[in-house]
Amino acid sequence: MRVLLEEIFGRARGEGRAYLMEHESKAVLESLGISTTGGVLARSEEEAVDAAKSIGGPVVLKVMSPQVVHKSDAGGVALDLPGPGEVRGAYREMMEAFAEKEIAGVAVQEMARPGTEAIVGVARDPTFGPILMFGLGGIFVEILQDVSLRSIPITEADADEMIRGIKGRSLLEGYRGRSADIPALKRLLLRISDLVVEHPEIAEMDLNPVFLYPDGYTVVDARIILGDVPEEAEAAPAKVQDLRELFYPKSIAVIGASGTRGKLGWNVFSNLISHDFKGELYPINPKAESILGVKAYPRISAVNKPIDVAVILVQASMTPEVVRECCDCGVKYVIVESAGFAEMGEEGRKIEEEMKAITDSRGVRLLGPNCSGIINTHCSMVQSIGIVDALSKGNIGLISQAGVCAAGMLWGLRHIMDFGIVATIGNKLDINETDMLEAVSQDENVEVVCMYLESVKGGRRFIDAAKRITREKPIIALKSGRTEAGKRAVASHTASMAGDDLVYSAVFSQAGVIRARDYEHMFNLARAVSKQPFPEKEGVFIITYAGSLGVISADAVIDEGMRLAELEEHLKERLLDLLPEYVGGTNPVDYTFSMDAETVKRTIEIGVESEDVGSFIVILQAEILGSYVEPLGKVDYRGKPITVCVAGKEFAMDEVIRMENAGIPVYQTPEQCADAISVMYRHRRSSR
Repeated sequence: MRVLLEEIFGRARGEGRAYLMEHESKAVLESLGISTTGGVLARSEEEAVDAAKSIGGPVVLKVMSPQVVHKSDAGGVALDLPGPGEVRGAYREMMEAFAEKEIAGVAVQEMARPGTEAIVGVARDPTFGPILMFGLGGIFVEILQDVSLRSIPITEADADEMIRGIKGRSLLEGYRGRSADIPALKRLLLRISDLVVEHPEIAEMDLNPVFLYPDGYTVVDARIILGDVPEEAEAAPAKVQDLRELFYPKSIAVIGASGTRGKLGWNVFSNLISHDFKGELYPINPKAESILGVKAYPRISAVNKPIDVAVILVQASMTPEVVRECCDCGVKYVIVESAGFAEMGEEGRKIEEEMKAITDSRGVRLLGPNCSGIINTHCSMVQSIGIVDALSKGNIGLISQAGVCAAGMLWGLRHIMDFGIVATIGNKLDINETDMLEAVSQDENVEVVCMYLESVKGGRRFIDAAKRITREKPIIALKSGRTEAGKRAVASHTASMAGDDLVYSAVFSQAGVIRARDYEHMFNLARAVSKQPFPEKEGVFIITYAGSLGVISADAVIDEGMRLAELEEHLKERLLDLLPEYVGGTNPVDYTFSMDAETVKRTIEIGVESEDVGSFIVILQAEILGSYVEPLGKVDYRGKPITVCVAGKEFAMDEVIRMENAGIPVYQTPEQCADAISVMYRHRRSSR
């Protein structure tokens, strides 16, 4: 097979072609055991007739020309030709119609029996490399764009998810006499993936249509485009890969520390002091003898003591000199929080390149520039350029490409969410999101990772790392730049190229990453994931004080692909003893305004005993929310998650905070509760 492929690829290159003609493309596919309609290149009328006779039965003629891309639209395809006379006539018509074109010949191939049309394609993404596409062909791909994507190489599970991931999957599984050979289709997707891995010179591939049958498939049309072999991914630099000391340093120098309130150098050093960082602190400022009661040094070389981390807050033009001095002094990690680099233009990009050349040559890791450092509540370290109030030690790790917004989120969310680590990455000159993801996920104090991303570097490494991590810890990602305007804003903000949004959605799914729609959605999910167990069953038990909210909750549960749990008969009898006489429903359970904390507690305990109940949505009154905190906190839920909905919760924030601190997430709407429960259920199923 390899010899054949090299011969075909070599012939195309030798003729100055960056593409394979259809009969060549099909020869490549058939060498892999992929079924096609075949194709013989005829350069004369007689050759076309002879080829048709050897094939037998009706044939198809297609003009082969580098100047005719869409053959059907241009009239370069003749279908269902039963005999020599029809073949001769069609051949002559094509020669006349395309007399002005460069024609290599006419492909003669078998007329395929009708089937369900599908498309299989390959394209190269600048971030994630080769991407495999599958979908229904014909009008489905052109109008409905019903396709699924995965980064190559794919696994059998990926192939299965691609097939199940299209809207028209019912046509494949069996609908009104149509069906497809799913195992054969999966083998096709896996073989195409293997082909691209073994032959990286394949830049694009288009198999369209592929006719799917109940007993196999046939590739009817095929196109392969060749490109330059992509450069190998850069080998990991000879640097420290275990970033433990970056997150748990014994000593920190702040270069540009200031004693003037309001300056960024004051903010950073003040945060380290006020949060009682236990390691050694060295403020560097040539004009100060001490800063906030700590002895200051004119430059880092004057410290003459081991320094794990240096935080740099000087103007961009000075950073290369400062970085070089840090490396000379044996600093292990450099964090450049200053701005004014690649995000500002070419001059800033040159400064970045100079800094990176220095740290690369010394094996020093660099975080930033244009970031806000790291916050680690488990070692009382706050490097943020924004003032941060008291924080609790939490189990959420947040990795943010944007620095300033991370501090802003902490200020608003610290009452209802406990962050363990907040790591900002800025322009990602050296340490990138995957480095941070691996480091944060390895921290024993972190149980869920949230990521705000504007771009990804080294896409395949990100997928592999995330896929490995999500088996143990959930990752929730918010990727900005979904729209064209958003992409332009991302490029101007971080000097990074934003990849195609459909590709990001696909690779997140492939890696088991939960994709959030927006900031609110990300933190709504994180609150549930960090405080509650994942549901093992899809049945949801709803308890409410208002019938309308119960109906809305039931609709939301169904809309999210979950279902209402069905209590066993003996549990229904116990529940009916609790219910008022005028209420008969057992899910949703509507107590009207007679509901109180003890009744809800006893109702939940009944639901806990049910084999069909996987989770709870409980709708509570804002005006008496405080009465529910202690009783609900004492229930043994036996590993079943609970979410609470409080309409108007903004008017009862003190009680909401108490409920959240008791480990029960509180949402504004039933839809938010159902969304969180369903996301957790699907993630548990996919990560098994």
